[in-house]
Amino acid sequence: MEWTALLLSRLQFAFTVSFHIIFPSFTIGLAAWLTVLEACHLATGKPVYRRLFEFWLKIFGVTFGLGVVSGIVLAFEFGMNWSRLSEATGPIQGPLLTYESFTAFALEASFFGVLIFGRSRVPPLAYLFSTMMVALGTTFSAFWIMVNNSWMQAPVGYAMENGVFVPVDWKAIIFSPVVWVRFPHMLVAAYLTGAFCVAATGAWYRLNGKFAVEGMLMLRMGLFFAALLIPVQLFFGHLNGDYVHERQPVKFAAIEGRWHDEQPAGEVLIAFPDEAKEKNHFELKIPYLGSLIAAMRLDSKEVGLTSFAREDRPPVVIPFFAFRLMVGCGLLMMALAWLGSLYLLTDRRRGETLLMWGTFLSFPLPFIATLTGWFTAEVGRQPWSVFGLLRTADAVTPTLTVQAVIVSLAGFAAVYVVIFSFGMLYVFRLLKAGPVYSKPVLPLNPKRPLAVAGNKPGPEIVRGSAT
Repeated sequence: MEWTALLLSRLQFAFTVSFHIIFPSFTIGLAAWLTVLEACHLATGKPVYRRLFEFWLKIFGVTFGLGVVSGIVLAFEFGMNWSRLSEATGPIQGPLLTYESFTAFALEASFFGVLIFGRSRVPPLAYLFSTMMVALGTTFSAFWIMVNNSWMQAPVGYAMENGVFVPVDWKAIIFSPVVWVRFPHMLVAAYLTGAFCVAATGAWYRLNGKFAVEGMLMLRMGLFFAALLIPVQLFFGHLNGDYVHERQPVKFAAIEGRWHDEQPAGEVLIAFPDEAKEKNHFELKIPYLGSLIAAMRLDSKEVGLTSFAREDRPPVVIPFFAFRLMVGCGLLMMALAWLGSLYLLTDRRRGETLLMWGTFLSFPLPFIATLTGWFTAEVGRQPWSVFGLLRTADAVTPTLTVQAVIVSLAGFAAVYVVIFSFGMLYVFRLLKAGPVYSKPVLPLNPKRPLAVAGNKPGPEIVRGSAT
């Protein structure tokens, strides 16, 4: 393998964007969770919701900052490593990223300050509104990024002028059917990430015998939300498959590990694709299932990779295995969410330790699913930056040298290791400390008295109380 500036630039962007996507996928779901907690606190007056809000707000603040830092790097890479891409697609991608600044960043920057400093300075409803605006801002950020990326996956609403993509129909670009399939899929993935992280934290506290009520509340809410969201995610995942099948048949063939046209088509469950020999080794395949999944028929003809020129095919191994890892993580999360929710609803005691360990160990699953889904989409799009129109080899900066990319990649890696190691260490310490207040949380209902001196502490100020 020859280490070229193109290959190293692709590796660098893959490294930085993979690192970055971890934080938005967590903070988008966590912002929604904070909104739910604040609404529950206002509706019920129970201090436990306030304790959890303040606890998760600290974690949100740290991870939000890490996400911003890791995202800034990507903008520089577009100029340094992918100047041809920026030049050719700037009239479309530039405004889309500007819209993100005007909507997402403006909302997040304006109202996040209220969350940090404004609890005692604004009315409760105004504070709830600020929480909702931060959640909306993170959602807008995901929306504009997905509009941008979806346009590269399925370009519409443009005209070519002197080798430059010029927008002619913003409505077609923003409201492309591909956007409204891929954006909900990414958004629900973020919500599932937040739900499983919350549930895993609750399980961890239960296993350690700390914060019993807060832990059980996080466990219940996290698993219940996940149980409701999993079927929605499966639906949008199927719609994503439909769009890939229709618009990117070569990516679909790579994901399926299908080398030759088949009618009817089987479904390869697992294999070891061999690109040199254009075949699969140790293949486990179910007849007819491939046609059923692709076209909802048992007799459809499905195209294989050999129907495309070698230079137009993506690397097969990465999307093939990444897709199966994503699906596997999704099935594990579905089983855990549904079985765990059923267990909690029936209020059983036997097997609780097994449920706690299963939930605690599940926290990496949504992150793995998000990353492997992203790998499937992006590597499967190769060799194109703008699918079918601009090759990745033509998008890289022509004067870029191997030495320059090596230095920048090493610098990014070193900075990421230092900054994010300390960031994650601080998050771990916050999680270890738990939802503890230095002062008791007073109930919203003034008719419920607190304990007086000399008496047993009232339920409103006992850590771990449900009231």
